[in-house]
Amino acid sequence: MLKWYEEKSRQSDVVISSRIRLARNFAKYPFSPKLTFEQAEQLCEDVYSRLDEEKTTLEDIIGKYYYYDITKANEIEKEALVERHIITKKLAQKKQHAAVVMTEDESVSLMLNEDDHIRIQAISGGLNLLPLLEKVNEIDNLISDKLQYAFDDKLGYLTSSPTNVGTGLRASIMLYLPALGTSGKIEKLIDEVSKYGVSIRGVYGEGNKNIAYIYQVSNSKTLGMSESDIIQNLISIVDQIIKQECRRREYLLETNFDKYEDQVYRSYGVLRYAKQISTADAMMLLAQIKFGYDSQMIESEEAPSFYKLMMAIQPANLQKMLGKNAGTKERERARAKYLNESLPELLDL
Repeated sequence: MLKWYEEKSRQSDVVISSRIRLARNFAKYPFSPKLTFEQAEQLCEDVYSRLDEEKTTLEDIIGKYYYYDITKANEIEKEALVERHIITKKLAQKKQHAAVVMTEDESVSLMLNEDDHIRIQAISGGLNLLPLLEKVNEIDNLISDKLQYAFDDKLGYLTSSPTNVGTGLRASIMLYLPALGTSGKIEKLIDEVSKYGVSIRGVYGEGNKNIAYIYQVSNSKTLGMSESDIIQNLISIVDQIIKQECRRREYLLETNFDKYEDQVYRSYGVLRYAKQISTADAMMLLAQIKFGYDSQMIESEEAPSFYKLMMAIQPANLQKMLGKNAGTKERERARAKYLNESLPELLDL
């Protein structure tokens, strides 16, 4: 079964993925930070029981799924889930009982006992926020039929963080913005979109630092707006960002094609023949090669799945692939070998 990041999607030259996440808490329990160990375990059991009651219906919505006990997982397994955006670092670091319910293709996950009691997440390649919203709402309704949520008639859904109160909805789109990134336009863009209740952050949501020109654009306002308003506002802003990125790419290629062509071929040569390479260097070189493919500077019989490669070479996922703990030097050699073998031969243009 293909993972969501292995499938080809529309506008893949700029849009990597879409994600919808709902934050919910149960009325019968205190917020997660105040749960006892016993309450945390019982909370997870409540959700398991409810999902088991509706197993057939749930599988019709999301497909096959399974439970993953985070508190019993080793550090590499947990970090690998973080790298693939299935769980957050906060969930991985939980000392109380915590878990994730996830589908085989990793497109849907339910985090249990993170900052909130449950966070329902759906993700897909391309620009697909509305279908994802429909899916998470179906899951949400199924759970709330038997387990009462903490809800206020004026405020909406109550959450452990004030920034999620209201709809509890966080919609985000992951974008690849090499032209705006190299041109130093991102900081100005961050200021502009903040006026409209939207934020731009690095790929893993930690500050504004980016990895390989990949940015996460998401709503920062959940109170006083409907779910559809939040999503339409985000789509409208992302559409403008995409247009800016495309215009900037055209300008860079028109004014300095030789420079970027040389950079693309150098990057390809390094990743095809390097004997060891760090995560950061590999990510940047992959980003430059992707720019070459998107700009039709280079071609191959089949273009590689760049985001699949980027996730595979992260430290924890690389060690899972190796089947063992590995130090920095061993990982760097394994990463180089994997990329040597994964990049296809280029066609003569």
